Amino acid sequence: MTTRPRFQYRPPNFEASPLRGAPDARFEPAPADGVLPDGFFSTTNLPTYVKAAGVWSRPRLPRMDCVIVRQSARDLVTTEPRKVRKGQAVAVGTEEDGSQGIFVHAEGFLGGSHSANEFGFMQTEVSRERPVDYAVLAQLLGEEKQRGGKIVWVVGPALVHARAREDMIWFVRNGYVQAFLGGNAVAVHDLEAAIFGTTLGMTSSGQGVEGGHALHMRAINQIRRAGGIAAAVRQGLVSSGIMHALVTQGVPFVLAGSIRDDGPLPEVLSDTLAAQDAMREFTAQATFAVFVATALHAIAVGNMLPAFVDAARPEDLRPLTTICVDQTEFVVTKLRDRGTHQAYGVVTNAQDFMHVLRFYVERWEQAQAPATVLR
Repeated sequence: MTTRPRFQYRPPNFEASPLRGAPDARFEPAPADGVLPDGFFSTTNLPTYVKAAGVWSRPRLPRMDCVIVRQSARDLVTTEPRKVRKGQAVAVGTEEDGSQGIFVHAEGFLGGSHSANEFGFMQTEVSRERPVDYAVLAQLLGEEKQRGGKIVWVVGPALVHARAREDMIWFVRNGYVQAFLGGNAVAVHDLEAAIFGTTLGMTSSGQGVEGGHALHMRAINQIRRAGGIAAAVRQGLVSSGIMHALVTQGVPFVLAGSIRDDGPLPEVLSDTLAAQDAMREFTAQATFAVFVATALHAIAVGNMLPAFVDAARPEDLRPLTTICVDQTEFVVTKLRDRGTHQAYGVVTNAQDFMHVLRFYVERWEQAQAPATVLR
């Protein structure tokens, strides 16, 4: 099996110049609810340190495109601008080199004894012609489960259409999913398959059925009549599928609505900001992420994730492994262009990815099992 790349985080040396002589960061009050002071510091998803009361520390809940609010002398938190209240102390500064008391440690995962760029595993060029080392992906995923990490999956409806549904169910039932994020469509199509055996009116062989165009609407109606997805599972209306596995395994899910949704299902959060807050509860805890066949949700969730997994000890920080799967290079490239540079791109269809990843994860699990002693 391919050896897992090692990413050794190197914390900044705050005792060396120029960080040693850096001033405390400046904070200014927000002039109104949701309005930031001029010159506010706009956060990145990289390890960031702020000097307050003479001490360098990392703000809680890191993510990009936010601001840093001082809750108390030593309690700093990364906050969405819309949540800032009038009078709250917001970090100001435009420099990231520590000269204004704010330091973005972009080199934390670079350098060291292995290569000039130890973070390179996550930055391989995106191309459908580049081979994918599924053994490494399986090992990373398996080790994250072993350490009790929070693995977040972001999934689009193409996974259901591509007949990768059983593989997704396997990952849910075997403890590789701690949160499931998606839209109305992935749940609707999965529920249509559970109730009618079709997705968008087509059988597993791709044949249309009479009245098939309306089956997803009929599925939505039956779920609404039951009182929701969990209620439909309890009542036996839904006895298979991804949503059934999530409910029966107690895995939380968030379905974010859009303007094009049919229905939608009762659990769908049609308020965009409410959906963002609900997803943020899980991205703030995420230690691993897998995006499969969903351009908009992948980019949205990617923007919520830090590039690293936080830790009590600075030297224990590690990259937040992010796997992005799509049939086109565009989605993975766009994700990186928006700042999720730690994403490992896999350009293939959902069915192939899920089948092959499951095969390698099962093989990795078998390799971890104690060898049978022959007598």
